[in-house]
Amino acid sequence: MKKFRKVLDGLTTSSPGGTIGSPSCGSAAGTPTAAPTPKEIDVQETLVSENFQLCKTVRHGFPYQPTALAFDPVQKILAIGSRSGGVRILGRPGVDCYCQHESGAAVLQLQFLINEGALVTACADDTLHLWNLRQRRPAVLHSLKFNRERITFCHLPFQSKWLYVGTERGNTHIVNIESFILSGYVIMWNKAIELSTKTHPGPVVHLSDSPKDEGKLLIGFESGTIVQWDLRGKKADFRIYYDEAIHSVGWHHEGKQFMCSHSDGSLTMWNLRNTTKPFQVTFPHGKIQKDGRKESCKPILKVEYKTCRNSEPFIIFSGGLSYDKAGRRPTLTIMHGKAITVLEMDYPIVEFMALCETPYNNEVQEPYAVVVLLEKDLIVVDLTQSNFPVFENPYPMDVHESPVTCTAYFAECPPDIIPILYSIGAKHKKTGYSQKEWPIAGGTWTLGSHTYPEIIITGHADGSIKFWDASAITLQMLYKLKTSKAFEKPKQGEGRAAELVEEDPFAVQMVNWCPQSRIFCVVGISAHIILYRFSKYDANTQIVSLEVRLQCESEDVISPSENENNPCFTESGPHSPQPHQQHPPSPGSRTPEGIKDSIPCLKVKDRMVRVPPGYQAELVIQLLWVDGEPPQQITSLDVNSAYGLLAFGNCNGLAVVDYLQKTILLCMSTLDMYGAADPYQRLTRSPRRNRQSTSGKFCMRGLSNFYSDSKKRIRTSYQSLTELSDNQQSIDMERSKSPTSDHVNGHCTSPTSQPCSAGKPRVPMGPEGPRLTRRGPGRPPFRKAQSAACMEISLPVSHTEESRENSFSRSRSSSVSSIDRDTKEAITTLQFGESYGRKNDAVPTPCLWVGTSLGVVLLIPMSIPTDQEERMEEPVTIGPSGAVLMLKGSVLRFGFLDCMGALIQSPYEVWRDPNAPEDPDRPRKRKLVHFSPSSSQDTCGDGHLAVVCSERQAKVFLMPSQSCLFVHNITESSFVLRADVVSVSNSVCLACFCANGHVMTLSLPSLRPLMDINYLPLTDMRIARTFCFTNGGQALYLSSPTEIQRITYSQEMCDNLQEMLGELFTPIETPEAQNRGFLKGFFGGNANTFDREELFGEAAAGKASRSLAQHIPGQGGMEGMKVAASGAVGELARARIALDERGQRLGELEERTALMMTSAETFSKHAHELMLKCKDKKWYQF
Repeated sequence: MKKFRKVLDGLTTSSPGGTIGSPSCGSAAGTPTAAPTPKEIDVQETLVSENFQLCKTVRHGFPYQPTALAFDPVQKILAIGSRSGGVRILGRPGVDCYCQHESGAAVLQLQFLINEGALVTACADDTLHLWNLRQRRPAVLHSLKFNRERITFCHLPFQSKWLYVGTERGNTHIVNIESFILSGYVIMWNKAIELSTKTHPGPVVHLSDSPKDEGKLLIGFESGTIVQWDLRGKKADFRIYYDEAIHSVGWHHEGKQFMCSHSDGSLTMWNLRNTTKPFQVTFPHGKIQKDGRKESCKPILKVEYKTCRNSEPFIIFSGGLSYDKAGRRPTLTIMHGKAITVLEMDYPIVEFMALCETPYNNEVQEPYAVVVLLEKDLIVVDLTQSNFPVFENPYPMDVHESPVTCTAYFAECPPDIIPILYSIGAKHKKTGYSQKEWPIAGGTWTLGSHTYPEIIITGHADGSIKFWDASAITLQMLYKLKTSKAFEKPKQGEGRAAELVEEDPFAVQMVNWCPQSRIFCVVGISAHIILYRFSKYDANTQIVSLEVRLQCESEDVISPSENENNPCFTESGPHSPQPHQQHPPSPGSRTPEGIKDSIPCLKVKDRMVRVPPGYQAELVIQLLWVDGEPPQQITSLDVNSAYGLLAFGNCNGLAVVDYLQKTILLCMSTLDMYGAADPYQRLTRSPRRNRQSTSGKFCMRGLSNFYSDSKKRIRTSYQSLTELSDNQQSIDMERSKSPTSDHVNGHCTSPTSQPCSAGKPRVPMGPEGPRLTRRGPGRPPFRKAQSAACMEISLPVSHTEESRENSFSRSRSSSVSSIDRDTKEAITTLQFGESYGRKNDAVPTPCLWVGTSLGVVLLIPMSIPTDQEERMEEPVTIGPSGAVLMLKGSVLRFGFLDCMGALIQSPYEVWRDPNAPEDPDRPRKRKLVHFSPSSSQDTCGDGHLAVVCSERQAKVFLMPSQSCLFVHNITESSFVLRADVVSVSNSVCLACFCANGHVMTLSLPSLRPLMDINYLPLTDMRIARTFCFTNGGQALYLSSPTEIQRITYSQEMCDNLQEMLGELFTPIETPEAQNRGFLKGFFGGNANTFDREELFGEAAAGKASRSLAQHIPGQGGMEGMKVAASGAVGELARARIALDERGQRLGELEERTALMMTSAETFSKHAHELMLKCKDKKWYQF
């Protein structure tokens, strides 16, 4: 435990001309201040590097791009392979494991070693892997890489240790599962087919052993050739040549007939007594046309033929629909007797599998369900009921129901919030599911001791919000909220609908949630904010709408000289619209071309609506179009329930809203917030207001409008909202200069030229001007949010091909040009809290901390009435800007500590139901909880520490003196995407995620590096947008468009992870095979006499060619056994290991005993020979 002491004595402030890169700290006005009184900060930091370790915990959601499916009928666990080389293994709820092949090759096929706790995967790189599932984190035991042939199909008979592997060349190889070594026994394609056949049969598409005799192997080739190979005799029993290509084969359990599915949409039935032609050919979906011909059908990709004791067999297949029905959805057909049921699916079918009661293929199968793996969903159909209902899926497979556009993670939530959300969400669940239990119920999982309430919130492209219970490394949906219900649906043919071609106008951009007060805010892509309150009662309500004009026109720009005379910004004016008031268009704002002005992007419902219990919309805030320009998207938001205030900003400016009184308190551009404290010392703008023509009117638009839509692409880090390409900017500036103008620091200094607006270079007044900077009325204001991976939000970034590839790895200079400073400053982060707005403040007051993309931190003090009645009537006053602090790069996060190093939470209002019945005896009052910095300062006096993190560095300031105590440059070659002040191991640290994939933690307040791990190469914008930290050493991000990956950076949680994970394997007795009876066994052949070891072993078959395949030992051997010995099946595993060791010792003892017996026999023999030799000799002959 180390103590960090720093004496604050005589710290000076930065000079007025200080730049962003300056290590000194700025004062409010950039002038020297008196040195603060010497004070000793004594903080005992308990966190050390040993407290941190990074590892993945669990992955939620649907496996992205699935390719394969397998089921263990005894263990009742399911495996899904994916195109990226991942394998998800699912059992009962809580048993959910993710494995990843190091090669990243797509998984072609999965085969369980039934009831053995192992899984074989065949990958697209022609490698077989054996996974050990007897440990909580499966590992590869063996791998076998085929060098000369490509794997197309695998088959592992039940209770066999020999795996049949079919290849693209048509050969069939045999692999020993225990040693993962190829057998010398090979079925070559030219031996399997007749010598007279002149064409190659194609790849092997099917392998299966006959239920009647395990010594017979049925081989299906793609061309339509089927061969039954006698493994003992090494010859073909029969060969079938069919005209249509084969996709799959299914046996009858008696082994006398089988069914094939073909590429022409037909099913053929074959009897082993007569294989010259099929005894039945059916086209299940092919109708006879008028000319007598069958209509052509799509291929039947797979068929399963399952028998039942008390009814007709089930024939289940996918595909086979006629081609003439275009646009029909993918189908699964279930034929049961004469009844044919066609189940339409929402997505294409990847694979399906019938779940049967028995693992033996020579018994009546009795299917009870069918698992259908779709491209974006997993469903299980109940076959025991005639209407074939689906089971309710207990896994969170619908994370991607609409593409995820943002995430939020909250650990250590109030314990009552999860049951309340669940009870309300349960009322809206779908019905019609099967009443039976979920059939995939394998494994064991228990609630660990290291659990606490956690909630994950996901925002989606369709405007929906989902609350998930993430406690105890599981994920269960609690409640779904549709934000689009606050707005009217645009009618077809309306001008608004015609122009607003955005497909996802309600897409969620960010969320802000206070679990204590249950206030919830949603920021949408259409520059709108919705504030929700939580209620357990339904209500009739009318949503209040506020419209904000957060774009300044040139004649309304406030110069610093005007601003000095008006320090308070609370009065109404051009920058501060009144509530419920739509701005009338200014005289020159609407041109004959019909340019939109002073209208929002969406229309809020203006009538009374009935809202159900849960989150109910109370207030909608929308930014307005200005002079034909759409509003810029909101980049930052904070809401505080104790203050009743909401603040938001974008690249144009800042607005503060009183959501209790439904009024706009502040609405101003970023430049106007500085007043006289502008750290960049911008030149004073000319107060002259020349207007040459109405067509030349312009406003302070967002920088994204300087670019055509084809030049924009997403940039998700808030600090990168306003990055420009030097080439493009120079072109725009050259176009915008007039011969008589002279631009310095982005402002026009020529006395004869028109003044430029803040934040935008001047455009020429000729007819070419509007085309450079203004959208036409028919151009879309937004771009499509296509998926979670590529949500276009019209952010201005560099557009060269090189920068597109390296946008997250290149270094961005922190010393930007003066022209950039006026045009690029966006509000990147906001935080309400009790602080000291100025150096001479004696007591903390409510403040708004504002961070910008230029690394500037502004403090805006506020005066809020404390009495409840006064708070609802008296206005909140906002003073002029207080302190101005400086960092390198865009400001990302604020955090506040007391002088003892403890985290100071933001004040909040205790939740009370707004729709609860009134009690006349107990009037309802607001109950506020404040965490004042001075409340715990018994030994340290007044003041608190402010932690400020930007995309390049972190600083800790002492308030109110504004002295910089600690500085740490986080990165020089990259930049921080996400930073949070979090609690870990009963202490506090700063967690950062960088664009180069590094995850790092810094101690507080000393900013010592504690962990720096190169965890994740950032290959997708989705990760940057969805990565977030939370308390307890946890974080998450969207690893694919359909999956949430949770990680931990806490050593304590890594140590307890084994206990929290579920067991995939549980010891279960293998079901006994049914007694076949004497006559059946005598006449039907005896499959039990077949000894594969005798045929395929090295003694009989010899060794395979070394060049054919290469054996690669895995890492999961002894480690897996050690891990398994410490798990829930530890006793059994330890007993098994002990038994093996005992057997080994007994074997050694037996060998020693045999050696001693041999030695004794030799000694006896020699003694007997010596006795015979010496028997007749006299004593004197010796």
